[in-house]
Amino acid sequence: MNERPDAVLTEQAQDGRSGPHGTRLLHGWYSTGGRADLAEHLGRYGPPPLPPGRRPAIGLVQAVEEAGLTGRGGAAFPTGRKLRSVAARRGPAVVVANGMESEPASRKDEVLLDLAPHLVLDGAALAASAVGAAAVHLCLPRTRADQVHRLAAAVEERSRAGLDRVPVLVHALPHHYVSSEETSLVHWLNGGEARPTATPPRPFEKGVDGRPTLVDNVETLAHLALIARYGPQWFRGAGRPDAPGTTLVTLSGAVRAPGVYEIALGTQLGSALDTAGGAAEPLQAILVGGFFGSWLPAAGAAAVPFTRPDLAAAGAGPGAGVLVALAQDACGLAETARVLDYLAGQSARQCGPCTFGLPAVAEDFVQLAWGRADAALIERLHRRTGQLPGRGACRHPDGAARLAATALHAFAEDVHRHLAGGPCAAAGRPAVLPVPDTRSPESEGWR
Repeated sequence: MNERPDAVLTEQAQDGRSGPHGTRLLHGWYSTGGRADLAEHLGRYGPPPLPPGRRPAIGLVQAVEEAGLTGRGGAAFPTGRKLRSVAARRGPAVVVANGMESEPASRKDEVLLDLAPHLVLDGAALAASAVGAAAVHLCLPRTRADQVHRLAAAVEERSRAGLDRVPVLVHALPHHYVSSEETSLVHWLNGGEARPTATPPRPFEKGVDGRPTLVDNVETLAHLALIARYGPQWFRGAGRPDAPGTTLVTLSGAVRAPGVYEIALGTQLGSALDTAGGAAEPLQAILVGGFFGSWLPAAGAAAVPFTRPDLAAAGAGPGAGVLVALAQDACGLAETARVLDYLAGQSARQCGPCTFGLPAVAEDFVQLAWGRADAALIERLHRRTGQLPGRGACRHPDGAARLAATALHAFAEDVHRHLAGGPCAAAGRPAVLPVPDTRSPESEGWR
């Protein structure tokens, strides 16, 4: 990954349908090359159009529903429905802006918060107005201490300007893979550890301080801020009728210009990679969705549109907007083994599938990649990856099982070669995927 990822807009997001100022999420950076302070932000967009009255701001909720905005944190749940569900509950609500970005292969939220912090904070303020919230909590990983300080300064700047009606609190949380899950955030904000909790109740029913709680990804909130200004039809001017809008993606691996880019939903995966300069060398596979994602053979994946239904038909999902191009001369089995070993160590250790099943799958993959595997091991892997999904207290084992199962399919020829002759030469090469060092001090502790 580049130290500072490039950010660009697709042609579709820059054409005449883009609305006032040609604005999309990264337009400001594209124009100036730097982050926007409050004065520049207000000069570009004007003050956020806060609806009158405390609750509920039905006009905004309806606009978001008409826009077809879905969550950009991974689940792709309809945002308007989430707003309406929280607004319908009794008593003052709470808004949680999720900027944790625990997916190691993703940097979109970090870049967005760095370059357009006030767009996210506008969205949080609007969401608070829509659901009748008395507080907004912005959750960031404590591994990004500089960004935490910058966001706290941005919140203070807005407070001095009298911009937000609801107080915004910035928090630095432990940075574990499962700590970005919505129940983990609620549990931590309630004084517990940043681990997932059993549901029901869901946060929208009973979340922070026992109040109805809206948890939204920071990119989702930034889109909401633009919809409030320019309307649902403007938002639908990019993307497809059944998948409207743009989305941020992190492109890495064997591409010429790795970074964070903004693409229209419905863009084919091959075209998405072209926004990063295209493949730097022949590809064998694309990882779609990140560490909880799916490996797709490159030849068939290039024409798949980046939408939830199209990716589902191909056996994948958008996840956190991650695309990693894997070159022909890399070992997909070794890449997967490293990730599974990391995921096994990142579980909350709260249920059997994570405590026993996931480490067993990870160890089998380690043997497949670097040891001496046999047919019994492959049969066991297929059985275990089929048994793990749906049995955990959270979705952690589901995502890991999906990654393992799709690797066995996408790299089937390598599986046969490893079975016949042991590890390949590529298995010993440096990793392509950014597997974190879990021995760092920032990774310790859950509180």
